[in-house]
Amino acid sequence: MRACPRHAHRIECALTDVELASFPCAYSAAENMLARIGLGRGEHVLITGASGGVGSAAVQLAKRRGAQVTAIAGADKAEAVRALGADRVIPRDADLAALFGDEVFDAAVDIVGGAQFAAILACLKRGGRYGVAGAISGPVAELDLRTLYLKDLRLLGCTILDEGVFANLVGYIERGEIRPLVAATYPLAEIVAAQQAFLTKRHVGKIVLTL
Repeated sequence: MRACPRHAHRIECALTDVELASFPCAYSAAENMLARIGLGRGEHVLITGASGGVGSAAVQLAKRRGAQVTAIAGADKAEAVRALGADRVIPRDADLAALFGDEVFDAAVDIVGGAQFAAILACLKRGGRYGVAGAISGPVAELDLRTLYLKDLRLLGCTILDEGVFANLVGYIERGEIRPLVAATYPLAEIVAAQQAFLTKRHVGKIVLTL
């Protein structure tokens, strides 16, 4: 199949190939979610899985938009997530209802799914937006339809990039508005070791394979 030229983007910056390689998948997925939910300056967003590739990208990109960020991440990664710009980091097993009550967040970016789905929706303000692009904690979630319609929520699945998302991302990179977060590099011949490191979930950011 012949590649379409419009999907090729020239980029001019001082970053290394390894640093640039950390952007396309995670950052484009995160930026697409933020664009899809229409996150704006001054809004309060909840970001799950904030120490992973997409989650850590979402923290940076949400702060770039001028949003207030509450991130969910493991306690051992809290400092690293705060360094990316998160205003507050809460542990993965936190009781969201006890911490925040009802109608706190304007929007949520969820990469985790699973059992916290209902609690996240309960924390959204009336008219809140929920964007999802992952289900690492489980693909099946329980939804109380009353929460959805009584609070006028919008639930948005985010996979295919909206027009202009990647081009915007290239601009952010060239202007130094976001920074790469490379957790580790492995030569391609050590891809098994790289995958094993990935599965331990001890890293923050992206693991990059080099040729």
